[in-house]
Amino acid sequence: MTQIAFSYQGIEIACLDQGGGTPLVLIHGFPFDYSMWQPQIAAFSKRFRVIAPDLRGFGKSSLLPSDVVEGVAMERYAADVVATLDYLQVDQPAIMCGFSMGGYVLWQLVLHHSERIKALVLCDTRAAADSAEASAARLDSANEVLHSGVAGLAEGMLPKLLAPQTLAGNTHVVQHVGAMMRTADPGAVAAALRGMACREDVRSRLPSINLPSLLLAGAADAISQPAEMREIAALLPRAEFKEIADAGHMTTLENPAAVNGALALFAESLG
Repeated sequence: MTQIAFSYQGIEIACLDQGGGTPLVLIHGFPFDYSMWQPQIAAFSKRFRVIAPDLRGFGKSSLLPSDVVEGVAMERYAADVVATLDYLQVDQPAIMCGFSMGGYVLWQLVLHHSERIKALVLCDTRAAADSAEASAARLDSANEVLHSGVAGLAEGMLPKLLAPQTLAGNTHVVQHVGAMMRTADPGAVAAALRGMACREDVRSRLPSINLPSLLLAGAADAISQPAEMREIAALLPRAEFKEIADAGHMTTLENPAAVNGALALFAESLG
């Protein structure tokens, strides 16, 4: 396993770079780090060059003081991913996977850096922007995290992220998800909340995204519901949708066998 870090525009970006072959880029969700992809890294680094960055401020990546104040736009995270690929001298289009907020980042990569992408995998994410109420709630949460820390946010999010059977019977996943949230930097959490609150609604752009696409959603996902992801898949010209059984929002950890199986079949279909 090769973990690297490099300096970029005043911050440090940390990244895992493992394996060889076609690049497979894994973009984590909020408020996590690249360790949420552990089962996929283990499975796919035998056949692909797996690249999993820590987004700005999360994991071992840093952020600027101005990021906390202004928020980090999804376009900014996308530019950081491109900078990571440039630093690693990735010169061929990648299969790009985005989970939840990582999906919002992936939309911006598609819209502004499509030449870097061979295919899309969108896990438990949305194409719509926040409603006015949801946006205001995110901004309030950002202020609360900066004032009181991340513990309250983590406690409130955990039961919404996992299927009932995961909460009841998979201590390892519950502990891993909880630990990622509790150790997240409050500034990074606030910056991401502020960025997500003003993200673009990309639904009108979907019919023009002519890339092979796989969409995955947990059967018990209450955040990115399967019905909504089916609608996204219907608007994309070359998309397929698969529902992941026995999983809530955290599909990559709750049912990695199903996620890995779907991703393997999709990658094989690309030739």
